[in-house]
Amino acid sequence: MEPVRVVSGRACPIDANDVDTDQIIPKQFLKRTERTGFGPYAFYEWRYDEQGEPKPDFPMNKPEHAGAPVLLAGRNFGCGSSREHAPWALEDAGFQAIIAPSFADIFRTNCAKIGVLAVQLDDVVVGRLFDLVAADPAVEVTVDLEAQRVTAPGVGDLEGVDVAFDIDPHTRHCLLEGLDDIALTLTNEDAITAYEATRPAYKPLVPSR
Repeated sequence: MEPVRVVSGRACPIDANDVDTDQIIPKQFLKRTERTGFGPYAFYEWRYDEQGEPKPDFPMNKPEHAGAPVLLAGRNFGCGSSREHAPWALEDAGFQAIIAPSFADIFRTNCAKIGVLAVQLDDVVVGRLFDLVAADPAVEVTVDLEAQRVTAPGVGDLEGVDVAFDIDPHTRHCLLEGLDDIALTLTNEDAITAYEATRPAYKPLVPSR
C-alpha cells in the first residue's frame, strides 16, 4: 500500500444517497480472483447501456470528470454487503479519496485497508463542493491527510471550502505510513522473531518459504 498524504485534483460528482456496494460493483463481476481489474466495471449498470456502451450523461463518462482522483458522493455511501471489491473497483478506476456526508462502516474500513481515503464532512459542506464542481468541473479539491483539511477555491459568487475533518488516529497513521494489515504486522517482525526463537521446539511451526 502506498502512503497517502495529499490527494488533489478534479472531483467526479455522483450525487445520490444510499449507494450500495452492489451498485458500485455488481455481483456478476465478483468472479475475478485478482484485486485489480475491477475499475472498468465500477457503477457498471449506471455507467453503461444494455449494449455495453458508455452513457454520456453519467459523471464518470463525461470528459470534464475523466481521471478525477476525488469522488463526491451522497449520504450512507458504500452501504449493503461488505464486499471488498467495491473499494477495489473505485481504486482501480482512479479514485484516491472519497468525500461524503456519511459512509457505511465496513466500506470505510475496507477503503482504509487499501489506501483509499474516505472523508466524512457535513452535508452543507459536501453540498457546496457539489455546487463548486457543477459551476466549474476543473475546480481543484484538495484532501490533506497530514493537516486533516479539505480545501477548494471559490467559483464566481460561490464560497470556497476550507474545513477540518476527523479521522481515527490509527487509520490516519496507517494511511500516512502506507501500512496495510500485513505491513502493520511486520513492523513487529523483530519481536515475532525473538518470540519464535524461544518457543518450545515440540510446538508446531509455520513452514518458512
